[in-house]
Parts: sequence; structure tokens; C-alpha cells
Amino acid sequence: MTTSAFIASFITNSSLLALWGALLLHWLLPIPYPIHPLRIWHRLALLIATRVNHPHDNYAQRLLAGYLAWALMWFTVVVLLFATSQLVWYPTLFQLTLLWLALDWQHTSQLSHQFTHAYNRSDKDQCRQLLAPHLNRNTTVLSLLGLGKAGAETIILSYGRHVVGVLFWYALGGGIAAILYRLAIGLARAWSPTRAQYAIFGYPAIRIAAILDIVPLRLFALLLSLGRNGQVAIQGLRQQGENWHLPGPGWLLVVTGYKLALSLGGPAIYNNLKMQRPRLGGRITPAALHIAQIQQLITQRLYVWIAIESLLLYFWGGIL
Repeated sequence: MTTSAFIASFITNSSLLALWGALLLHWLLPIPYPIHPLRIWHRLALLIATRVNHPHDNYAQRLLAGYLAWALMWFTVVVLLFATSQLVWYPTLFQLTLLWLALDWQHTSQLSHQFTHAYNRSDKDQCRQLLAPHLNRNTTVLSLLGLGKAGAETIILSYGRHVVGVLFWYALGGGIAAILYRLAIGLARAWSPTRAQYAIFGYPAIRIAAILDIVPLRLFALLLSLGRNGQVAIQGLRQQGENWHLPGPGWLLVVTGYKLALSLGGPAIYNNLKMQRPRLGGRITPAALHIAQIQQLITQRLYVWIAIESLLLYFWGGIL
């Protein structure tokens, strides 16, 4: 195939064009975190929960309320997106915009670099401030070592859910699937059962998120395991892969922990209650150097992930 023919086939492949356009736009024109539309979604979820989640209801009623509230929010957006997709003049631009909204690569990268610098200076206040918007637990009680472990886990899972999962669902269903995935993850975050008021109400959201996560995060975990210490990482998966309470994130944490010999997981305090979480990975508590290694490892594998996805979209002709 000649160069001109390759360029022509690339331009006519709307799925591939929207993918690379969204990636480029995301890096050139990122949406500031405080004003991101998904923050509005988060606040709306909290508002609805205050209306339908009644702590004095019995278990079955609160669980049903969780399912109904999730369905009300998510399926309303489904209808609106598919109705809008029939009206737009440029479907590729529409899908590109949705993928741009769903991606959160740059913010995660900035968080990683800022946290690494603060942690290297042993600046606990700055580390706590950086992690507070991303954790459902109280960061003020975390020691410096606890902050390092929490920072490592946050960065790993943020890349998994806000980049890998988004790109995976984009490959299957375009920008609509990508943004719907992020909305589902957002509901699981807003109604996390680790918060006492959502202990029952939030189960449906976290279960649905776990189902959506399991394939992309496990595939990326296998991609992470390749290369140096690969056999150790695979052995770790065999031993601890099913120990974590969520199957997709668990694989990511296990592979990263074993590959870099880092200690992840362990007990955590939510709502002043100590939650017993399994210990994963190696024996080294993450330091600033290890946070930088996590950033480098995941970024390198993300480039491979995007290359593979681009090839699949190119040869399959895309999904748009």
C-alpha cells in the first residue's frame, strides 16, 4: 500500500480519526478538573441520593432504590445520546467530542507528577490535598507511608478506569460507549459503599462498575506483566489475583505490585472504621521513586495499548 493510499484509508476511517482526534484534543485542550462536566454528574448523583436513599428503610428497599436511581440517571443519558446522534451533521465529530469528555489521561499524569514531587519532599499536607478529591477515605489520618501507598493505588486505578477502560469501550461502541462507561464509573465513585450512608444503596453501582471493568483492566494487567519480572507478576496473579474485592482493579494492583516489588492494599480506614483489605504485591512500601516508576511503566504500556487498538480499528474498519 502506498503512502497516499494509507493516508486516504486513515482519513476515511471515522473511528480511527475520532480516536486520534480526541487524544490530540485532550492533550492540547484539556478540561480543567473543577469544571469538567463529569463533576456536574457527580454532584447530581449526590443530590439524587439524598432524595431516594433513606437510612431508615430496610435492606431490600435501599438496594432497590440503588438500582432504580442508577437506572434513572444512566438510561436517561443513553436515550439522550442516541437521540442526539441521529440529529448531528458530523457523527465523527460527535463521537470525538464524547471521547474527549470521557478521557482523563492528562489530569492523571499531572496528579502523578505533582504527588511524586510532594512525596519526595515529605510534604504530607500537599500529598493529602492532592489525594483528597480521589479517595473516599479521610486523608488527614494517613501517615507519610500510608500516603505513598494510597497515592500509588490511586494513580494505578485512575489510569485503568479513566484511560484504559474508556479506550476499551470506545473500541467496542464508539464515543457513546466511552462516555457511558465513565458515567457508570462516576456513579460507583459517588455512591461508594465504603461511605456509611451508601453501604447498601451503592452496591448496585459498584457491582455494575465491576462488570464493566473486568475485561479492560484484566487485559491491561496482562499487558503490564510483559517484560521484566513478567514471570513474577504472573505468579502473583495466580496467588492473589482473586483476593481483591473488585476483580478488575485487583489484577492491576497485583501485577504492578509484583512487577515493581511494591506493597499495595492492606487495611484502610473509612468513616473512622478500619476495613481489612488484602495485602498485595511485594514488600517495599512505595516511595517517590516507585511512584515515578509506576507512571513510566503505565505510560509505556498505554502507548502499546493505543497502537494495538489503532491497528484493530484500522483493519476492522471501525465501529462508527
